[in-house]
Amino acid sequence: QVTLVESGGGLVQAGGSLRLSCAASGIIFSANTGAWYRQAPGMQRELVATITEGGSTYYHDSVKGRFTLSRVDVKNTVTLQMNNLAPEDTAVYYCAVETLYSGVHFGRGTQVTVSS
Repeated sequence: QVTLVESGGGLVQAGGSLRLSCAASGIIFSANTGAWYRQAPGMQRELVATITEGGSTYYHDSVKGRFTLSRVDVKNTVTLQMNNLAPEDTAVYYCAVETLYSGVHFGRGTQVTVSS
């Protein structure tokens, strides 16, 4: 059974930083694609960033230059460093792992709120 547990969300002022972490069990991040999604109130869930098995990263245009996704293989975790946060970054952030054979697995999410 795949379990993803997010941590690190909270309330921050605009311009501040937060670091989200996601610990996996039942699956190996380094053998799959790790990702973070977010969903703002009334909006669809959107892909924020991904990191492939080989370590290549992708970022949504809205977070390029501000967010950094990394992976710590010995801890089987992925981390999203978010800098220069803006109110429009307010959302529930979901860790995910995208697999070839069992689809996409999501964590329960962590709330990020950015005040202006």
